Amino acid sequence: MVNSKKISRYFRHSRIRKRIAGTPDRPRLNVYRSLKNLYAQIIDDVGMRTLLSVSTQDDDIKKACKYGGNIKAAGLLGQILAKRAKEKGITKVVFDRGGYIYHGRVKALAEEARKAGLDL
Repeated sequence: MVNSKKISRYFRHSRIRKRIAGTPDRPRLNVYRSLKNLYAQIIDDVGMRTLLSVSTQDDDIKKACKYGGNIKAAGLLGQILAKRAKEKGITKVVFDRGGYIYHGRVKALAEEARKAGLDL
């Protein structure tokens, strides 16, 4: 059986990626959401490399949150992502929501990253 939700998200993400690209000056912040965890990467598409990768499976977040698939964990992920990005000298990014609706965990991650000083 075909999972139509997954396929629809894939096509939405493809449409978004036609217009969004990460540059060395303003890399792309990509979000992937699974049922139990959240993953975020800052990617330079021109240089074709990942500059920074953070997930709710990292030790910092696991200590603070037992479960990585909720809004609390997503907010914490956004804060830690912004802190680590600043350490690497990244202040501006292009937000790629990965075909997901800007709601819930995706929204929490983006808003907390903005509060922590990342320009989305």
